[in-house]
Amino acid sequence: MPVDAVVIGAGHNGLTCAAYLARAGRSVLVLEGSDHVGGAARSVRTFPAYDARLSAYAYLVSLLPQQVIDELGLELTLVHRRISSYTPVGDGGILVDTGDPVRTAADLGPDAQAWEDFYGMTGAVARRLFGTMTEPLRSADDVRALLGEPAWTDLVQRPLGETLERRFVSDAVRGVVLTDGLIGTFARAHGADLLANRCLLYHVIGRGTGDWDVPVGGMGAVTDALLRAAESHGAQVETSSPVTAIDADEADTVVHTADGRRVRTRQVFANVAPTVLDRLLGEDRGPAAPEGAQLKVNLLLSRLPAVKDETVTPEQAFSGTCHVNEGYQQLELAHAQAASGRIPSLPPCELYCHSLSDGSILGRGLVEAGAHTLTLFGLHMPARLFRADPDGARREALRATLASVDAVLAEPLQECLLDPTTLEVRSPLDVEASVGMPGGHIFHGDLQWPFAEDRRDVGRWGVETRHHNVFCCGAGARRGGGVSGIPGRNAAAAALGEAALQG
Repeated sequence: MPVDAVVIGAGHNGLTCAAYLARAGRSVLVLEGSDHVGGAARSVRTFPAYDARLSAYAYLVSLLPQQVIDELGLELTLVHRRISSYTPVGDGGILVDTGDPVRTAADLGPDAQAWEDFYGMTGAVARRLFGTMTEPLRSADDVRALLGEPAWTDLVQRPLGETLERRFVSDAVRGVVLTDGLIGTFARAHGADLLANRCLLYHVIGRGTGDWDVPVGGMGAVTDALLRAAESHGAQVETSSPVTAIDADEADTVVHTADGRRVRTRQVFANVAPTVLDRLLGEDRGPAAPEGAQLKVNLLLSRLPAVKDETVTPEQAFSGTCHVNEGYQQLELAHAQAASGRIPSLPPCELYCHSLSDGSILGRGLVEAGAHTLTLFGLHMPARLFRADPDGARREALRATLASVDAVLAEPLQECLLDPTTLEVRSPLDVEASVGMPGGHIFHGDLQWPFAEDRRDVGRWGVETRHHNVFCCGAGARRGGGVSGIPGRNAAAAALGEAALQG
């Protein structure tokens, strides 16, 4: 029997789209190729011997609108982190503590006022821009008027490196700001492609505040809430059902599965990368596959490691984002080394402890023993570095990254492991193999500006394809990237109209 809609992929965006479609009264079938839902937004018992459910890939929430939570009635708790970040510098460091502005200003030193001015500007941008993410696309001129100056010039027109060098004097502070332009993005600060600008813009506007919050229960709690919402409205979710092709004829759309089924449907919503959608449609135009650029390491520790800075506790250092060797010049050097085909000599990376904010992801025994999780996200590790020798390059990347971390700690990180097996490392190729993201790119491709660059797209949703009955509902849509549900909602709005979603 035909269905109104087939959603390909049961990641968080696919489930969001399915929930909205089913809530509007459409019959919905979700086809997921793997044996589980959630994609990169899931919690996993990474180390089977221990009762700890880690957010295996994505781990924080910023871009998920409260509008989506409210409209779908999601049972979800997000916890705000008081400590935004800690950056070791020599035997001291920079603690950005939202509860102690005096300490923060002292650590920022001569950049304290510039920091306040810059993030005052991005805060205003967040309040003005984030609400437009679930509306039809506005023109660049409209968004420029909305943001005003100097925000438009500093964030959208001028390469990010120029803005940082003009505003800040400290290499360490410039680096802290630049990292928001590099997460999941292989880019230079002065890149004419403005990739770092686009990435930073998405990182500072989330939820209208720019805050990055902790999902209680881990990232799997987000997926579980969306799955309940979709199924409660009648959506059917099938796992272990890979889609192999889409026939998008005007009169009769057919989705083919690996087991030989032919599912007839009125509309298709693809929560896959655009390059994958092209292949399913038989329209592979031959562009280079997107390339991820991160090393992901999950750890389970017997205790948090000590830091060199005697004015900061390990809890302060790791409850927010701990920036490791992410000075401005070091980031640029690491990019140059990776671009030349070498694993960076001192890899920049970030550390974060989920269990400090949310102990529910650990079993009682681990909590009582003082154990903690630790997530490491390495920058400037493009997939190209791993293709010739995946295993050897992964080992070398891990070795160099752990050495980079140890350089800023008071003790070796590996001495804090719960046991020698409680470390998991994934290169972009591992992400590609396990989650199906081409090149391991966590955004399914380069992030796009959250407005219409072509006037013909004004009023559209950024999810449309060449086929009137096929929509991109994943991270590769305009206004995609991150754990947000925005492409899922926007695809449903494009197909049904905003009024149907409100009903």
